[in-house]
Amino acid sequence: MPVRRVSIVDFRNLVKVDLELGNGWTAVVGNNAQGKTNLMEALAWLASASSFRGVPTEALVRMGAERAILRAEVENGGRTTLLEVELAASGRNRMQVNRNPVTRVRDLLGYFVATVFGPDDLLVLVKGGPVGRRRYLDDLLVAMHPRHRGLITDLERILRQRNALLRQAGGRMTREIASTLDVWDDKLAGVGDELGRARRDLVVLLRPEIADILDALGDGTRAATLDYESDWLDAGLGSALAATRPDDIRRGVTTVGPHRDDLGIRLGGLPSRTHASQGEQRSLALALRLGGHRILGEHLGVDPVIILDDVFSELDEGRAGRLVGLLPSTQVLVTAAGTLPTGIHADRVLRMEAGTIVADSEAGE
Repeated sequence: MPVRRVSIVDFRNLVKVDLELGNGWTAVVGNNAQGKTNLMEALAWLASASSFRGVPTEALVRMGAERAILRAEVENGGRTTLLEVELAASGRNRMQVNRNPVTRVRDLLGYFVATVFGPDDLLVLVKGGPVGRRRYLDDLLVAMHPRHRGLITDLERILRQRNALLRQAGGRMTREIASTLDVWDDKLAGVGDELGRARRDLVVLLRPEIADILDALGDGTRAATLDYESDWLDAGLGSALAATRPDDIRRGVTTVGPHRDDLGIRLGGLPSRTHASQGEQRSLALALRLGGHRILGEHLGVDPVIILDDVFSELDEGRAGRLVGLLPSTQVLVTAAGTLPTGIHADRVLRMEAGTIVADSEAGE
């Protein structure tokens, strides 16, 4: 599902960018803070309806502007789909698919799918806390089935309501509080059980892919094991919520559910966060991204676009070369400060300065 044309207006420091994109590798080069990552972020927003940097919408609109405009023509199955988004500095965003307004985010998703490799992957996926790994799983689920976006949104909404009720209780259980909690617990259990099972099934799919990729990287990383860590899923969230209700009342927060789970990653039986070398952790981060990409390709029947944002600055030459050798033949967008590393060849090179494309050259020019 390659992008054929992209137009960006007032997104971060990008005043106006209009590009036609071909197959193969397109490199965007330039010094730091010129807008290379902003361009990748704008494209990726159309794939996930969120920033891969985890920032709110108002941070995406160029300072002084009221809105940012994103447009992309995406090819899929011989058909071209026009995606258009207006990101508002305040108020509601507006979205269109083939000039037809859509009101639900899930209705925008699925036409364009991208896998983003970023310099923060090591911290987010391996060294960081559970939040980043939960988002990794949820982003994959949404890319596979956009309906999961609604499931995740429902979970967040129900949790907010339940936690507000727990705070309102002030540590005391009354008949009215108990009755209202019963309602929210039923809603949370239904959504939570479905999301928990979907995450666990996804981890099962990831295991052989991660093992194969780490073996192919051939850099000495020990065998990895992946598990969906949940202490409630087997018995069901309803039972767990009933058991933890006294503690939830006392603490004023929901202490069990999908929002507390984790993707457990071990090397040689030991937690990768604390017992893996820096090189092993880096290979794990690459394997997680590439493993997710493979699963999406198998599920969708076409490889998603690959975005490599400043990834090679974090890799030694050997690991960079092995990663490139593992990437499928698909549309690839890569950013780099200065020039691309030795051995990395792009079909087209764009040079960016101060949010503007100032040079455009084909391979060999």
